[in-house]
Amino acid sequence: MTVSPGSRWGVVGENGRGKSTLIQVLAGTLTPDEGRVQRIGTVGVADQEMASHGNRTIGQFIDEQIADARAALAALDEGAAALAEGSPGAEHEYTAALEAAEALDAWDADRRIDLALDRLDAVADRSRLLAELSVGQRYRVRLACLLGAEVDFLLLDEPTNHLDAAGLDFLTAKLREHAGGVVVVSHDRALLSDVVTTILDLDQSRDGLPRVYGDGFDGYRQGREAELQRWESEYERQQSDHARLTHDLAEARNRLSSGWRPDKGTGKHQRQSRAPGIVRSVNRRRDELQQHAITAPVPPLRFRMPELPAHPGVALVTADGVRVADRLHDAVDVGLASGSRLVVTGPNGSGKTTLLSVLSGRLEPTNGTVRQARNARVGLLPQESVGFARGGPEDVFGSHMGRLVSSGTLKEDEAIPLSQLGLLSAADLDKPARELSMGQQRRLDLAMVLASRPHVLLLDEPTNHLSIALVDELTDAFGATEACVVLASHDRQLLRDTEDWPRLQLSSVPAPRSPA
Repeated sequence: MTVSPGSRWGVVGENGRGKSTLIQVLAGTLTPDEGRVQRIGTVGVADQEMASHGNRTIGQFIDEQIADARAALAALDEGAAALAEGSPGAEHEYTAALEAAEALDAWDADRRIDLALDRLDAVADRSRLLAELSVGQRYRVRLACLLGAEVDFLLLDEPTNHLDAAGLDFLTAKLREHAGGVVVVSHDRALLSDVVTTILDLDQSRDGLPRVYGDGFDGYRQGREAELQRWESEYERQQSDHARLTHDLAEARNRLSSGWRPDKGTGKHQRQSRAPGIVRSVNRRRDELQQHAITAPVPPLRFRMPELPAHPGVALVTADGVRVADRLHDAVDVGLASGSRLVVTGPNGSGKTTLLSVLSGRLEPTNGTVRQARNARVGLLPQESVGFARGGPEDVFGSHMGRLVSSGTLKEDEAIPLSQLGLLSAADLDKPARELSMGQQRRLDLAMVLASRPHVLLLDEPTNHLSIALVDELTDAFGATEACVVLASHDRQLLRDTEDWPRLQLSSVPAPRSPA
């Protein structure tokens, strides 16, 4: 890859594909086993976490980040003094120092960092120790310094992890206007859509090599989908050819076996003359089978949404004036029917998770009532995994399905195997459920919710820990199902993709009490 001034690269891929490693290699903090990296210009790096750095203060850290600007201004002062004294060569030194200071816009460095600290909601007190700050606070200080220092190349690893909406907007604007090059590792589809011009995809490919897609995030989506379709078509064709040739070989072998037992009355000479032709046919079929071996690797999994039921004309869940003390301040009225859609939005602490718990029947409201239609199945995907008992994913899923059937929630013919959903690979199924990654656990949680074939699907931050490809597939599936779907999310791209869904905006401020 070539990162030039004005280019903005996005690096995507599942966890463990080497995205953070690539950032370290580009930065020069990790030496590659093969290949080389050439760097021309200044490089600023923001890893996912920033160490506390002992007893250093925020001010000391800022001084280090803009040391070049400080040095340029100091050199300019020295050049001006030499010029005033008429020292030999002073004019040349002053001109060089002025050009360096102008290139760095050194006079404005502190103001730029102060602005970035403010816009990222970072701690601005320069006397504070870095060790006193949380991980998120330290990261915002680090990011503010990078955005304010105006280095030639920015290398950012998951830069949206610790930012609020205002911080995200500021980061997006700064990256878009950055004159140098940018490489950003991110799962944030909105950031990729708004910022990057080129995407490097480290996920599994047909030949095992990374892929580069131009035309930004849309180009990546379209290019990746087209390549997957070609890969799947090739694999299916090879499988079909292999099955046909295997059948032909089996038939040829059967003829070889039966050829030695011809009908009664057939002479010995006729049997002997038939045998070489049959043997040649078997050998030819065997050679064809070897030449048409399946060389295409198994394509990546595709999510397959199960058919969810509908109850047309029935109010599945109705909430009237629902409140929960200290958790859901707004009085909420909601009516959910088959095929209806709803996006619940609001700042942290506004009660989105609480409302979904109330609608699911897991939490009783302090005020108001919630009614569920008889035999209505309501499935809730919580924000984080609750953990699993011992056993592999298929054991956990199978036990869950067994409980659904034995309780009468599902009929036996409604039960689905875990493999049918396309959420976990064969390698994932061989692991103990407790040892799955966060993303794999999230996939298993989703599988168990969908296994209940809910009439109402409640999704709390459904994109957490999931890959970009799976999130896109889920978004399409949620929009197409006949079930009712309610989701609560901060995912900016998911909110864009569902912008035509009705919104329920919650407030984080308790409603004022009416005067007595």
